[in-house]
Amino acid sequence: MNITVLGGGAWGTAIALSAARHHAPYSVCLWARDPQQMQALQIDAENKQYLPGISLPTELLLEADFQKALGRLRLGDLLVIATPMSGLSQILGDVLIQAKHPLNILYLCKGLEPNTALLPHQVLQRELAKHPSHTHAFGVLSGPSFAREVGEGLPCALTVASHQKEFCELVQQVFHHGNIRVYASDDLIGVELGGAIKNVLAIAAGIGDGLGLGMNARAALLTRGLAEMMRLTKAAGGKSETCMGLTGLGDLILTATGDLSRNRRVGLSLAAGQDLEHVLHALGHVAEGVLCAKAVTDLAKRLQVEMPICATVVEVLNGKLTVEQGVQALMGREPKAES
Repeated sequence: MNITVLGGGAWGTAIALSAARHHAPYSVCLWARDPQQMQALQIDAENKQYLPGISLPTELLLEADFQKALGRLRLGDLLVIATPMSGLSQILGDVLIQAKHPLNILYLCKGLEPNTALLPHQVLQRELAKHPSHTHAFGVLSGPSFAREVGEGLPCALTVASHQKEFCELVQQVFHHGNIRVYASDDLIGVELGGAIKNVLAIAAGIGDGLGLGMNARAALLTRGLAEMMRLTKAAGGKSETCMGLTGLGDLILTATGDLSRNRRVGLSLAAGQDLEHVLHALGHVAEGVLCAKAVTDLAKRLQVEMPICATVVEVLNGKLTVEQGVQALMGREPKAES
């Protein structure tokens, strides 16, 4: 089986090198849009920009030519899209124009499309409708997973979600090995919303920790944030119990408390009084929570779901509230029943 990974960021690199360690030599291919980046990967044998210090396996094929990277895939092989959510629509369009046969498409994006508040699978369905000549199988791989730890070979557990059982089994065949366990789910909505909302909540957790609000406050924030996640998931047609699994609670704990979390670092920096633009520039990576926070609250408004924590994060990000005012707004809410 051949596997092609599109996207040379930290997570794309980590998932590609992890697969390359457990499959036939040169059966796994990594492609990135920037030819200079691919040249640097070939020369350095590591991704110094996004995953420094972790050597790329010699068995991993590095390909700068998009047509060649996609053309390697035969019927039944796996295409992995590891771009940020903001790039999903464009890369899908490029893929579907080139596709000569049905593809198995796995995407790793965590977020909502900023301008439409569409979930990743809805973006994919929209793009597939423009190219109806093939019926492609698809699904998402998500869960608590810092790219660096996966690249280092440390243990982690992920969830693949798809409406097609056979697709889940294919993804498990590819990635369930060594340090990675892969569970299967049919709840695309729940898995995707968990991956999006946890990033917004991680920003809130970073703000709280940066302000020194204490562990009691962090526990309350994450618990009530989880309640927001469950409400929106159920209203959107997903299963609220999915939020108690790896792609909800598991990813929330990791992203809201782990020092490698980009979204948590955004919150910490905002609490220190830094300007958002400066924070994002210094980060050097995409912080999906910043990009999808408004989309999450837009979807909540559309479905008439109350999400005060996420809404407050949006107000802080757009400069309508200071971090201190955001805390005051949440603490000043009227008392109510817990559930």
